[in-house]
Order: sequence, then C-alpha cells, then structure tokens
Amino acid sequence: MLLSFGFILLGLVLLYFGAEWLVKGASSLARRFGVSPLAIGLTVVAFGTSMPELFVSAGAALSGNGSIAIGNVVGSNIANIGLILGIAAMINPPRIHLQVLRLDLPLVTGATLLAILLMTGGQITRWEGGLLTTLLIGYTVFSLRASKREKPSAALDTFDAEVPAPTKALLIDLLLIVAALAFLAGGSQSLVTGAVDIAERFGVPQIVIGLTIVAFGTSLPELATSVVAATKGESDIAVGNVVGSNLFNLLGILGVSSVIQPLDTGSISLIDNAVMLTLTLILLPMMRSGFRLSRWEGALLLAGYGSYITYLATHYTG
Repeated sequence: MLLSFGFILLGLVLLYFGAEWLVKGASSLARRFGVSPLAIGLTVVAFGTSMPELFVSAGAALSGNGSIAIGNVVGSNIANIGLILGIAAMINPPRIHLQVLRLDLPLVTGATLLAILLMTGGQITRWEGGLLTTLLIGYTVFSLRASKREKPSAALDTFDAEVPAPTKALLIDLLLIVAALAFLAGGSQSLVTGAVDIAERFGVPQIVIGLTIVAFGTSLPELATSVVAATKGESDIAVGNVVGSNLFNLLGILGVSSVIQPLDTGSISLIDNAVMLTLTLILLPMMRSGFRLSRWEGALLLAGYGSYITYLATHYTG
C-alpha cells in the first residue's frame, strides 16, 4: 500500500517539474527565434501546463485504463474551474478581458457540449478523436494569427509576466526540454501505476481515481501558475490559463488519447458531465458581472468543487 502511494507521490513530483521545465525550456527557445510573448502564452505556456494531463491520459489509454483517461479530463476541467479559479479569485479577484467573454469562453462551452455528446455514444472513436484534435489545431492557428494583430504593448502587459525569461544558452533550453519530456513520461507512468493499484485494493472504480487523485495531480501546474499570478496581482492570467487548459483538455487530450486508443466512456456518469458543464456555464454570468470574478463568486466555485468531491467520496465509499 505504501508503495502505491509512493508511486503516486513520485508521479506528482515528476509531472510538476516536467511541466515547469518544459514551459521554461520551450518558452526560452521560442524567444530566441523571435516569437512574441503573446504567442508563447497562447501556445507554449497554455499547452505546457496541460502536458501532465496529456501524458497521463495517453499512457492510461495505451495500458487499457480508459476510465482513468476519461476521468482525468473531466476531473481536471472541474478542478480547474472550481478549485483553481475559485482559489485565484479569493486571493485577488481577476479582471475579465472582453476576448474571454466573446471568444474563449464560448469556445470552451461548445467544446464541453461536443465532448459530452461524444461520450454519450459509449466510446470516443479514432475519427472522433481526430475531429477534436483538428479543432484544437484550428483554434491554435487562429489564436496565433489574432495575436499578430495585437498591439505590442498589450501583448507584453498581458503575457510577459507569465512567460519565463530566456536561459543563458541554447543547450540549456534543449536539455530542459529533453529532461522535461523524460519526467513527464516517467511521472505519468508512475501516477497511473499507483492509482490503478489503489483502486484495485480498495475496490474503488478507476473512474473515481481519475476524477480525483489523478485529476488533481495533473492540475498542479495550473494551480501553481494561477496562485503565483494571483499573489502577484496578475490574477487575470489565471483566467486565461484555466480557459486555455480546459479547451486543450477537451480537444487535445481527449482527441490524442482517442486516436491512440478508442476510449470507452461508459464509466463516466451523467452527474460528472453535468458538474463539468454547469461549472462552465456558470462562468459566463459570473464574468459578465462587472467584468471581474469576485471573492464571493470564487468561494461559490470552491464550494461547488468541495461538494462534488464530497459526493464522490460518500457515493462510492458509503
């Protein structure tokens, strides 16, 4: 039993540092080639913090643990909104940019509805996974093109704070990226191994482990990024981080994992999907109220997350 928890702890540590090093190395490399902070923020930082989810879900799919892969995506999106955005808002209420309301949040809502629709079929097939991945590529290309039309000052003000400073040498960038990929691969395998073993020992369904322990663990990079940004008075970064991560989870992680191995979705319940959708939908009226997410709204999101975790604990253990 201790060995299983040790695997989980080791996996979390490796995933955390893997994501951190990947963002640092890739961001520094991008800056050397003249990529703008805005473009780096929209791609490297947003996707880099979601790499733990991708590696864990893809690894789980390959090893035949599809429930963990699905639970990881749904649970991470729930944690991103309820836990991470809730905590960030309570620390420092973030401003809401108009682009988030007009484009990003509607896209996340649409992606959530599409993912739930695909899950109701009992399986996300390879061609459906290909569709999700294609949509993510299209969004990324659109975002990069839109970033070129932004004023340089606006780009720097919004994203420069979250983009790591370049390292001293190109070799360091490459070493960081290689080490990060190794940590992510090893960490994902370690986390899935420990989680599956605990699920089998306690008779807890794998989907619950995916929705809780695995989802929380793979969301640690987003949590760290958002909390640090909020304490520095840059909590609006947390909003973009969460929205971008949720979109990547739904399109990229579900997409890539399904292309690797079709995912059975029968283990995910209507309640799980309903919680994910409700938290996504409730963000729009919250964010439109004064274009700021207040502390009491953050507390409400956090309470919603706590209630959901409590439901899972009592429903599957009581």
